[in-house]
Amino acid sequence: MSVSAIALLAFIAIALLYGIVVYNNLVRLKHAVAKAWANIDVLLKQRHDELPKLVEVCRQYKQFEETTLTRVIEARARVSSARADHDLPALGAAEGMLRMGLGQLFAVAEAYPELKANEHFMQLQTRITSLENTIADRREWYNESVNVHNVRIAQFPDLIVARLFNFDDQPLLEFSTAEKADVDMKALFSA
Repeated sequence: MSVSAIALLAFIAIALLYGIVVYNNLVRLKHAVAKAWANIDVLLKQRHDELPKLVEVCRQYKQFEETTLTRVIEARARVSSARADHDLPALGAAEGMLRMGLGQLFAVAEAYPELKANEHFMQLQTRITSLENTIADRREWYNESVNVHNVRIAQFPDLIVARLFNFDDQPLLEFSTAEKADVDMKALFSA
């Protein structure tokens, strides 16, 4: 066997091994994104289960604002639908609506001392607030995993393996415009 044939075989073997290593790293990144999403999904489900309890506690106070409760219920349904469809842009928008609705609900609850004194309401408010904070943390982790994945499949030479095996960009879970905006406190308390 000639030196050039051995060199060619060695080059092919090294290229094949490199391709396998790149493929395995891309698979690992893809699974990291899936795991990060699963962590968010669990928290969304937990919060989804807590919201009807919160609405029922608020409804016990007949004078409590029905429009605020309706906003929370509608936003909850949108989050559930977007979650089921794995539609991250819609989920981000629905999350923004839900967070605004919950913020308004908790702000309006300040005007009802009996409701604020209700132990079940306070427990639910604490639990939902804790879930909100954890979701925000996990969303940051998810977006970081997506960013690492997307950058890696766009860089040469990994993009060759990524295109060959159909590794696609993953969508970020972005905040809605309303969620990023400052809260209008006058509008909140004039409602």
